[in-house]
Amino acid sequence: MYVKYARVWIPDPEEVWKSAELLKDYKPGDKVLQLRLEEGKDLEYCLDPKTKELPPLRNPDILVGENDLTALSYLHEPAVLHNLKVRFIDSKLIYTYCGIVLVAINPYEQLPIYGEDIINAYSGQNMGDMDPHIFAVAEEAYKQMARDERNQSIIVSGESGAGKTVSAKYAMRYFATVSGSASEANVEEKVLASNPIMESIGNAKTTRNDNSSRFGKYIEIGFDKRYRIIGANMRTYLLEKSRVVFQAEEERNYHIFYQLCASAALPEFKTLRLGNANYFHYTKQGGSPVIDGVDDAKEMVNTRQACTLLGISDSYQMGIFRILAGILHLGNVEFASRDSDSCTVPPKHEPLTIFCDLMGVEYEEMAHWLCHRKLATATETYIKPISKLHAINARDALAKHIYANLFNWIVDHVNKALHATVKQHSFIGVLDIYGFETFEINSFEQFCINYANEKLQQQFNMHVFKLEQEEYMKEQIPWTLIDFYDNQPCINLIEAKMGVLDLLDEECKMPKGSDDSWAQKLYNTHLNKCALFEKPRMSNKAFIIKHFADKVEYQCEGFLEKNKDTVYEEQIKVLKSSKKFKLLLELFQDEEKVLSPTSATPSGRVPLSRTPIKPAKARPGQASKEHKKTVGHQFRNSLHLLMETLNATTPHYVRCIKPNDFKFPFTFDEKRAVQQLRACGVLETIRISAAGFPSRWTYQEFFSRYRVLMKQKDVLGDRKQTCKNVLEKLIQDKDKYQFGKTKIFFRAGQVAYLEKIRADKLRAACIRIQKTIRGWLMRKKYMRMRKAAITIQRHVRGYQARCYATFLRRTRAATTIQKFQRMYVVRKRYQRMREATIALQALLRGYMVRNKYQMMLREHKCVVLQKHVRGWLARRRYRRTLRAVVYLQCCYRRMMAKRELKKLKIEARSVERYKKLHIGLENKIMQLQRKIDEQNKEYKSLLEKMSSLELTYSTETEKLRSDVERLRTSEEEARSATSRVLSLQEEIAKLRRELQHTQAEKRSIEERADKYKHETEQLVSELKEQNSLLKTEKEELNRRIHDQAKEITESMEKKLVEETKQLELDLNDERLRYQNLLNEFSRLEERYDDLKDEMNLMVSIPKPGHKRTDSTHSSNESEYTFSSEITEAEDLPLRMEQEPSEKKAALDMSLFLKLQKRVSELEQEKQSLQDELDRKEEQALRAKAKEEERPPIRGAELEYESLKRQELESENKKLKNELNELQKALTETRAPEVTAPGAPAYRVLLDQLTSVSEELEVRKEEVLILRSQLVSQKEAIQPKEDKHTMTDATILLEDVQKMKDKGEIAQAYIGLKETNRLLESQLQSQKKSHENELESLRGEIQSLKEENNRQQQLLAQNLQLPPEARIEASLQHEITRLTNENLFYEELYADDPRKYQLYRISLYKRMIDLMEQLEKQDKTVRKLKKQLKVFAKKIGELEVGQMENISPGQIIDEPIRPVNIPRKEKDFQGMLEYKKEDEQKLVKNLILELKPRGVAVNLIPGLPAYILFMCVRHADYLNDDQKVRSLLTSTINGIKKVLKKRGDDFETVSFWLSNTCRFLHCLKQYSGEEGFMKHNTPRQNEHCLTNFDLAEYRQVLSDLAIQIYQQLVRVLENILQPMIVSGMLEHETIQGVSGVKPTGLRKRTSSIADEGTYTLDSIIRQLNSFHSVMCQHGMDPELIKQVVKQMFYIIGAITLNNLLLRKDMCSWSKGMQIRYNVSQLEEWLRDKNLMNSGAKETLEPLIQAAQLLQVKKKTDEDAEAICSMCNALTTAQIVKVLNLYTPVNEFEERVLVSFIRTIQVRLRDRKDSPQLLMDAKHIFPVTFPFNPSSLALETIQIPASLGLGFISRV
Repeated sequence: MYVKYARVWIPDPEEVWKSAELLKDYKPGDKVLQLRLEEGKDLEYCLDPKTKELPPLRNPDILVGENDLTALSYLHEPAVLHNLKVRFIDSKLIYTYCGIVLVAINPYEQLPIYGEDIINAYSGQNMGDMDPHIFAVAEEAYKQMARDERNQSIIVSGESGAGKTVSAKYAMRYFATVSGSASEANVEEKVLASNPIMESIGNAKTTRNDNSSRFGKYIEIGFDKRYRIIGANMRTYLLEKSRVVFQAEEERNYHIFYQLCASAALPEFKTLRLGNANYFHYTKQGGSPVIDGVDDAKEMVNTRQACTLLGISDSYQMGIFRILAGILHLGNVEFASRDSDSCTVPPKHEPLTIFCDLMGVEYEEMAHWLCHRKLATATETYIKPISKLHAINARDALAKHIYANLFNWIVDHVNKALHATVKQHSFIGVLDIYGFETFEINSFEQFCINYANEKLQQQFNMHVFKLEQEEYMKEQIPWTLIDFYDNQPCINLIEAKMGVLDLLDEECKMPKGSDDSWAQKLYNTHLNKCALFEKPRMSNKAFIIKHFADKVEYQCEGFLEKNKDTVYEEQIKVLKSSKKFKLLLELFQDEEKVLSPTSATPSGRVPLSRTPIKPAKARPGQASKEHKKTVGHQFRNSLHLLMETLNATTPHYVRCIKPNDFKFPFTFDEKRAVQQLRACGVLETIRISAAGFPSRWTYQEFFSRYRVLMKQKDVLGDRKQTCKNVLEKLIQDKDKYQFGKTKIFFRAGQVAYLEKIRADKLRAACIRIQKTIRGWLMRKKYMRMRKAAITIQRHVRGYQARCYATFLRRTRAATTIQKFQRMYVVRKRYQRMREATIALQALLRGYMVRNKYQMMLREHKCVVLQKHVRGWLARRRYRRTLRAVVYLQCCYRRMMAKRELKKLKIEARSVERYKKLHIGLENKIMQLQRKIDEQNKEYKSLLEKMSSLELTYSTETEKLRSDVERLRTSEEEARSATSRVLSLQEEIAKLRRELQHTQAEKRSIEERADKYKHETEQLVSELKEQNSLLKTEKEELNRRIHDQAKEITESMEKKLVEETKQLELDLNDERLRYQNLLNEFSRLEERYDDLKDEMNLMVSIPKPGHKRTDSTHSSNESEYTFSSEITEAEDLPLRMEQEPSEKKAALDMSLFLKLQKRVSELEQEKQSLQDELDRKEEQALRAKAKEEERPPIRGAELEYESLKRQELESENKKLKNELNELQKALTETRAPEVTAPGAPAYRVLLDQLTSVSEELEVRKEEVLILRSQLVSQKEAIQPKEDKHTMTDATILLEDVQKMKDKGEIAQAYIGLKETNRLLESQLQSQKKSHENELESLRGEIQSLKEENNRQQQLLAQNLQLPPEARIEASLQHEITRLTNENLFYEELYADDPRKYQLYRISLYKRMIDLMEQLEKQDKTVRKLKKQLKVFAKKIGELEVGQMENISPGQIIDEPIRPVNIPRKEKDFQGMLEYKKEDEQKLVKNLILELKPRGVAVNLIPGLPAYILFMCVRHADYLNDDQKVRSLLTSTINGIKKVLKKRGDDFETVSFWLSNTCRFLHCLKQYSGEEGFMKHNTPRQNEHCLTNFDLAEYRQVLSDLAIQIYQQLVRVLENILQPMIVSGMLEHETIQGVSGVKPTGLRKRTSSIADEGTYTLDSIIRQLNSFHSVMCQHGMDPELIKQVVKQMFYIIGAITLNNLLLRKDMCSWSKGMQIRYNVSQLEEWLRDKNLMNSGAKETLEPLIQAAQLLQVKKKTDEDAEAICSMCNALTTAQIVKVLNLYTPVNEFEERVLVSFIRTIQVRLRDRKDSPQLLMDAKHIFPVTFPFNPSSLALETIQIPASLGLGFISRV
């Protein structure tokens, strides 16, 4: 094994052991090993020349970090130390198994591994199946106690600060949580409450521990036969009394003193006159009065609460605090020396005064005996003063003695409070005792502690040896004696005759015994005679003992004093003389009654070690002898008793290790750890295991692990033989292993050798695989490279060709560009020259043209001047010529006119002229007449025009006149204006001057304006730039605002989604809280019923015999309680148990005590009710006697009869109104669906008529009774004697006796007579009115009877008619009825014609309405006939098709019967009728005795629910609220009963969950609420409830369904839970993926599928079974989804919880197995179409945990990926999985601590639960979505197998 690269451990002074690697092979004879340390340094390691012992080999890395140290192949000290360090530092695991020992390392940090979820996870598990834990040890003890019927002990040891007390506390908490209490006294709470008390009075701060137990204790927790806690008992050992009076530096006194000082300000503590802890001498010596993180005042409150819980009253508590305060004040008492041999207390010394006041003793006596002592000789007694030093020692001894007695008294009272009230069946003891101690100075306390540890180590070694021997004998392998260290010689040295303790007791008896003389005796007796005893070289006052752990040097100084523990008896007598302080007397009375520690007290408990008083003079009697018992003697006796107790139990060991002395969390000091490992016996366990066969494998595990070392031909059917054959080939030395019956046993190192061979084989296989794969990869790489090279070449060549083509294109393009460029240059130059030439030409030509134009212009102007001048001259000449010509013409014409005038004058004078003129004169006259007319017309028009012109002229004239006037005025104004013009001209000149000045100013202003404009333009440009910038900023801001708005919108949407989710979560939480309350209610309800049944049972046990049922027992039970009747099947075993008296004792006495109080209360209540009943009966008898003695009082009876008559009248009126309303409804509503004879209205009418007739019969009987009573009253009212008046004779006599005045008597008599007359007259009038009313009622009844008979005959006739004739008959009847009614009203209204007319009008309206309804009915009938023809045709076609498939023989054999199916369905209304007395029978047959399996297979789903609802419908139809209430209550209670009886049967619970939901849906569907009627058919809507609103009962049924669902989940969980861990984690679904690692002594459940082991197929088969049963029972699909989701949550939670608590399951291969198993479950969901049920999401934490096991865990990128991937896991779970990750093969790598720290840093901000485990008991809130049924109620048939023949269909 020592070959090159082998790793070994070498000693190191700092790290104890260091790892190194061999650089070359070791050969026998080599004296030096060539090594290389882990840090890379080379080293030559010299072997011991004497022993030539090689350094221990290091285990393979795969075995490092194992849960059990015995699983290591090499078992030695460095392997153990390294394994503990790796687990503690790297994996943060504080618990490790070492065979049967649990090693617990104090983390000095609160860890979340002690919650109730962890307790539940460990409960019921085997010890090896889970990771090491104190709860696993506690569970193993609890399980062995129940299984083996043997008491158990848990021995918790370790040095101060190692965590012993905490471990013991957690073990007790486990028992209290798992077992519960057998009574209502909460014993488990009291057991846990004892811890604060004992810690306050027995724990103190030391340099090593802030809460160090300064005493040992052994707590026996008692259990009854059902293994529930019933009580406890505590024994204490060796209280460190010296701490009361002295504390070392940085230490404290007991906690209780500082708690008192911190609470000194409380009102109740004012009398104690306490102050700060630094004020008292006993609390300030250590200089450290405060513990960081501890509030002493708060701890005081906890201590007082614990005292109260344990029954220590407030007065006793104040007494305890008085004594403790007195001890503190006693420590402040000072002494003044008078001389060297005497001293005194200062007068009126305040501390002593307070002490005496608190203790109730005399100041003078106490002061005297503190400074004196009494010496007794044979003849006389002396009182001797003592020195100051002796006085101080006596004061301190007294303080220690008082505190010790108080400590014992408190322990006694705690034991009394924890004492079991019933017989203890078994117990589990928890021993919390100090570990092996060695300091620089060791005294008597360390000697006793190490002596106790020697005894415990001897017991431990014997137990380990015994277990090894039993294991070898069980497996039938050859047994060889294992040599182990026996420490009996060391124990003999201490306790044997003439041992250390014997010599010490002998020296204590000597008058002048001293520590020096005792040391000399030790040297003389044991030095050089005992190898375990040595003397130090440099001291004569010390001795050395070689203990099993180490050598310890003890200083003899103080041994005698501490062993004697002397206190002066006179001081005790002073305290006993206290008359005022009861508790102080009790302390010392108990001291007098103390017995020997070897004998038992009357209560059966072992007494504590008592502190004796050394009297000055020995007194005769037992008490004197007892006071002489030394502390060592008492301790030895109590230790022997403890060892006897432990030897009578099965021990379990917990060894607590303190990792460092500085209380740093998770810091490991190798030196301190090794020292404690050697001291606590862990290494001894390793050595014993290593001496034999430490490694043990089952054959199946060995085959699975080392299958790779076998060839195919080596594998046989017999696994055992296969393993034998393989081992013979692998290991040549047969002494290295042994074959047992079920296991293979290996010597140390053989598993490592096999692991090396396996690793080599796997490495060779890996190399071959790697070689092949690498070759394949290289070939693939070469092919890829060749293909890539060809591709690159192709692309390069193409690229080059494309580059050349580009070059050619560019050359051609360049030539073209040059051509066009040169052409462009030349063209530009030509164009410039041309443009210049043209410009010159243009200028020149322009100049010439301008000159020519000027010349032409001058010539033109000259021509114009000439033209105008010549024109003026020509015009002037023309005007002169024209005037001359005109003047000539005028002269000539005047001459010619004169000549013509002469000729006319001559002609006028001649006749011929007149004749010529007369010719045509008439014509002319006519023409002239016409002209005259025309001229007249024109004249008129001209006159008009002229008038108008005159008007216009006048207006114009006036206007002109006004203009003239205006012109005159304007002329005047012009004259004035001229003058003004002159002035204005002057002003103009002035203004011109001003204008010039203004223009100058204007020019300057313009200049300034230009400048301003320029500046403004610059400013505008700047503003524009700023504006553009602002625009850009605005756009940027808008963009940002838009982005922010978008982000805000997104965040709001996310927030809305989150709030919605949160609201949904809150809703689910509320729903879950409500359903949890329902669950708790049902649990309390069941508990109440159980208690009631047990109470009835206990009441019935003393009276065996026939049990009679109370005939008055009501069948109507409460809606929320079960009946407490005991069934016959349950009663049978009870009757069998009643016979023998021994079986009576076997009754649960705790339950009897628990119910005793309740029984007494019920008896008192019964007695009070009985007394009240007797009193009522006596009153009734007295009243009856009085009534017999005196005439009956008739007034009250008459009043009652009148009320009865009024009630009858109102009822009759009500009946008449109802009948009228019915008649009106029938006459007014004539729809075919209403008036049809089979319609609901007719049925309602029939039912109501029947009920009316029955009611009338009843009323008739009541009327007859009333009439008879009236007759009797009439007889009673006849005039009789005065004693028969309505007043009471006896009362009247008493009143008469009281009236002494005769006048008063006469007046009273007259008043009484008047009253009698008045009453008689009223009675006569009532009688007459009653008779009249009676006659009218008789007539009314007779008419109603006749009407009823008529209606019944009519309905009977109508039912016999065909459907077509029914309507006509009903109408005919209605017409007849109306005719009769008409005649009746005619007679009625004969006197009043107006009313009759109104009646006739209303009658005609009704007839018109009836005719319209008749027409509508005819249309409806025709329409229905058409539909009927269509349906008949379709039915005929279908019948023809069916007839074609039937053979002729079948047609002949089957007779044709006319069956009118629609008629039956039409008649059946979907209701079931039953009698009231058959209700219990209905519940019994349909609920209690129904077998779900037969119903689910043979009948329709939900049939019981439908039947119950149809019964409810009928009760609703009858309007019988009592029947509805009774049926629903009986149904609910019946379901509860059957679930209570068969609640663990899945089929039963599933069946009734389905039926309860269906019943609830039916109540909703037919409730008549619109929300539930949307999916109903019209026929179903007709079946709705009409009279009652059952919403409250729907809520009750919903609560019941929730309770059934929760019960179903519990049943599922109980069935699935044993399968989950085995099927999901342990079973190898993929064979060969994971190998089995060595497991050590604590064998786990094998992961190989043996017979009876659950697999994943088992889980899937069970899921299939659940699903098929629920589907058969017709459970709602949504509810099935919720059940499946809950099942998958249970599977995921339990699997993940076990994964988090099992280090061997956290590996890569196990992650693959889990993912495969989860995929199979998902496949099952897909097959069942349940992927949307949310079940897959519940497995998300498990899926992520499996992924976490498989992903890379090295780099920061891996950490980031893990953080983003594992969002369903909490931070604690992620870190836990990474800490637990364990490689199964050498090729896997461990997770580095730095990587885990990185994960923790990244997940630091994640807000999730600190809880490690998932709540596997969590039940999702269930909902029952409304699921209406399409099944028609009228089609449901009731099978005869249900036995419901008493139910009839309606």
